[in-house]
Amino acid sequence: MKKALLFAVTTLASVAAFADEAAASHGSAGLVAIGAGVAIGAAVLGGTLAQGKASSAALEGIARNPAAGDKLFTPLILSLALIESLVILAFLVAFIKIPAASFGF
Repeated sequence: MKKALLFAVTTLASVAAFADEAAASHGSAGLVAIGAGVAIGAAVLGGTLAQGKASSAALEGIARNPAAGDKLFTPLILSLALIESLVILAFLVAFIKIPAASFGF
């Protein structure tokens, strides 16, 4: 009895969800824009925290051993550039998604 009830509820809920999908695709552009803003904000927050931690660790290493400054500088700059590239990638994905929302993607 429980399996039959679960099957009936699942079937009826999925039919309603698919029927509502066509109607919701036209009005979801605003939600996609809000989602893009949240995605950019999360990427910037993560990138900022990661860059701060990387810089802090490198400067602490240089402060403990000033002779290692040259060896730490290049990996620091490379890691900061890679972290920033991830933030820029999130920015591009979010702004590519906004026009695609008007076509239902």
